[in-house]
Amino acid sequence: MRYLIRAVKYFVQLMVILSLIIAVLIVAKVVDSDISKIFVNGYDSLWQIALMMAAFAAIYPRFGYTRRPALVPGSDEEAQAVLDRVMEAHSYVREQCPGGKLCYRKRSTGDRITRLWEDRITVTRIITGYELEGIGRDVVRLVNALRDSAN
Repeated sequence: MRYLIRAVKYFVQLMVILSLIIAVLIVAKVVDSDISKIFVNGYDSLWQIALMMAAFAAIYPRFGYTRRPALVPGSDEEAQAVLDRVMEAHSYVREQCPGGKLCYRKRSTGDRITRLWEDRITVTRIITGYELEGIGRDVVRLVNALRDSAN
């Protein structure tokens, strides 16, 4: 279900960005305001573009979100202190999360909006440290920061 929600959010974001670009081009008089003159196939191009964006949106959650382990040595208290320090340094705040997991979200509302409220990093304790799940680029950045701070 989470995958479908992320795909729909990404599709809406892509369509809004595309619409804004076309609107700016029309307002700047770079292109004609008639859709049939903007695109080669006229109005048929709209559903073709939407279909292409839907394909991108359907694929994106598979590659855009990831789960990675982070080696954090030490006792639970020591590892938790390192995790909290790293998350705070990267502008994350802890929030309530069910199921014995830790959840962090971005502190800045602007960051949350640009990530379509999919900014949550879910942290699960594993034997060697933690497993982080969330947006791929953020998870990689946090895993590297945890590795560097643990050494």
